[in-house]
Amino acid sequence: MKLAVIVHQAEEGGYWAEIPAIPGCATQGDTFEELLSNLYEAVEGCLSVNSSDLQVSGTDRLLEIVV
Repeated sequence: MKLAVIVHQAEEGGYWAEIPAIPGCATQGDTFEELLSNLYEAVEGCLSVNSSDLQVSGTDRLLEIVV
């Protein structure tokens, strides 16, 4: 899966980024390299779901897919 990321220079220094395809998903870093590392963590955190919290009836199926 490819995601578009908008990278901004922060006024106080460093960078911050947002992922428009995932509302509310954003991160920051003091350096560009730190920002890139934090982006992976942010996307994973925004997309992770604890499957034990999901309510699935006996006729439903719970699938996990890789995109």
